[in-house]
Amino acid sequence: MTEDFPKVIKVRQKFASPLLENIQDKINSEMAPFSDQVLHGQRIAVAVGSRGIRNLLVIVSAVVTKLKEWGAEPFIVPAMGSHGGATSDGQKEVLASFGITEENLEVPIISNMDVLEIGHIREGIPVYIDRETIAADGIILINRIKPHTDFRAPVESGLMKMLVVGLGKQRGAELIHSHGVLGLQTLIPLMADVAINKLPILFGLGILENARDETADIIALDSNQMREKEPSLLIRASELMPKLPIDFLDVLVVEKMGKNISGTGIDTNIIGRMGIRNQADLQTPKISRVVVLDLTEESHGNALGVGLADIIPRRLQEKIDINKTYANVVTTSLLERGFIPLVMPTDRETISIALKTVGRPVNPQDARFMIIRSTLDLEEIYISTNMVLEIKDMPGIEIIGEPESLSFSEEGELMIKLN
Repeated sequence: MTEDFPKVIKVRQKFASPLLENIQDKINSEMAPFSDQVLHGQRIAVAVGSRGIRNLLVIVSAVVTKLKEWGAEPFIVPAMGSHGGATSDGQKEVLASFGITEENLEVPIISNMDVLEIGHIREGIPVYIDRETIAADGIILINRIKPHTDFRAPVESGLMKMLVVGLGKQRGAELIHSHGVLGLQTLIPLMADVAINKLPILFGLGILENARDETADIIALDSNQMREKEPSLLIRASELMPKLPIDFLDVLVVEKMGKNISGTGIDTNIIGRMGIRNQADLQTPKISRVVVLDLTEESHGNALGVGLADIIPRRLQEKIDINKTYANVVTTSLLERGFIPLVMPTDRETISIALKTVGRPVNPQDARFMIIRSTLDLEEIYISTNMVLEIKDMPGIEIIGEPESLSFSEEGELMIKLN
């Protein structure tokens, strides 16, 4: 019955969203200073990860095209740690889901899980790098720079992490993650220094995205600049991120999670939950119950991060590939994020249970309630009508609908959706 659920209203958030208009021209400009470092016939490894980056195919294609113009022989290397089920074919499949194929780019994609030790940091911890990358005459990294979902540090998710975790394949990723969150915070810069000193890195192409998941800027950094400038680019990336307009919620409904949305399926920076035992959550937002309704096709069954939710419907559970999920979760060592939440038969029952278990005495129809497409798409959201007064005078907030009741299909699937 609709009276068991709060009424909602659609709201639009307007974020500061700088947009890079001409990606091809920008990449040509950023690559120009490196032209004299690439010799005719050199094999150049172009490292590409598993993150869902807007315009990734366009960006990779532009890099490959320019390398060919310079007379080089580029090839693509998956740089995604244990993603893709920690298999060579699985990692090629992940790239193919972004349109990155040998047919589209007309260059080889060399995918295997073999690594070699190239050195070690002062604690004696080895640094592993993909065998094919080591054999290249030059290396280019392509990755988005953004806040990490596990930790806070001057260097988080970006070029230096891709270098040692992504190109470290499963062995390198497992090694770093085995040291826990502290390892991620401290080991990545140290291990990246070893790789930078040992490998023929031409440059890293750092991508910044705006709050609408659009390309905001692309910056080429040589190996020394990666050390010096990636922290400042991380600050810029943080400022560009979207966020929820309200800091305290009883229930947040996330329509879809997925590896193409966040490395953790659900971005911890958005929901305020780290989901790591013995590590504090973020100060805000505070959300009593998180409901996730579906898993994206692009995740290929990898539901790492599902443990950040409290309750899911059976339709999400049935899409989970346990082998792929566990391979990724075990590599990270953050097992809690692979725990299967409470499973309800339908969306309706899932949301109903969440509303009844918020941990404070409130009628379900009076709960502080929000629906979002995903943690990557927060421009249009639904909020419960009891929170309208809190947001109506916020800059960049616009109410674009009328109060509505939650509606469900005969099968119990939520019908009032943003996608």
